[in-house]
Amino acid sequence: MIIIPAIDIKSGKCVRLKEGKMDQETIFSEHPIDMAGQWFAKGAEMLHLVDLDGAIQGKPVNQEVILEIASEFKNNVIQVGGGIRNLESAALYLDSGISRIVMGTSAIKEPEILRQLSSTYPESIVLALDAYEGKLKTEGWVEESSIAPLDLLNTLSDIKISSIIYTDISKDGMMSGPNVEATVELARSTTIPVIASGGVSSLDHIRELSKSNVNLEGVICGRSLYENAFTLEEAITEAQ
Repeated sequence: MIIIPAIDIKSGKCVRLKEGKMDQETIFSEHPIDMAGQWFAKGAEMLHLVDLDGAIQGKPVNQEVILEIASEFKNNVIQVGGGIRNLESAALYLDSGISRIVMGTSAIKEPEILRQLSSTYPESIVLALDAYEGKLKTEGWVEESSIAPLDLLNTLSDIKISSIIYTDISKDGMMSGPNVEATVELARSTTIPVIASGGVSSLDHIRELSKSNVNLEGVICGRSLYENAFTLEEAITEAQ
């Protein structure tokens, strides 16, 4: 299990939100590329970049910053989400050095796009399952649905997906602990590697996920790293 630092980008800056609410931001860096360099220097095997403005607008907005990071760290693994809703925006990133793209809204509204992308870019498509009270949300976590994560996953069983990111939105950015039970349940229900996201705020949380004996590829950490709840090096040690 690896530790994946998150870099959430809003208006070109590295920020963190609470429960994904755009009006509840904390700015941690004016220069996301500097944060990327710090995390890779401290041992990160992968970075998770999110275009927050893109997630709301439905198209890439901070792509210039993201592609600058990809160019600077072309030998490192970077996954990007936020506003990737069609073949063109997916190709924009995958043809420019981004390792993997994260798609959530399209999986619900236009699954055929995932089918085409998984054929053209095998091993590069990550499915985001962003849930609030057991139901998925889309459009940057603004729009509600009546679909449960496992139900959506079952409808996409014919699509080649590299990994799944499961986020309990109510936990994201709140430093209250991840939804371990739901994450483990999902991981036990699929052979696709799962990445846990949302609420990790202590080494105990990482230890609990690491010892859960399910197919967890990694854990995304955001506010906990930026507010020094633990260091990346400590987290990597606990995850091994």
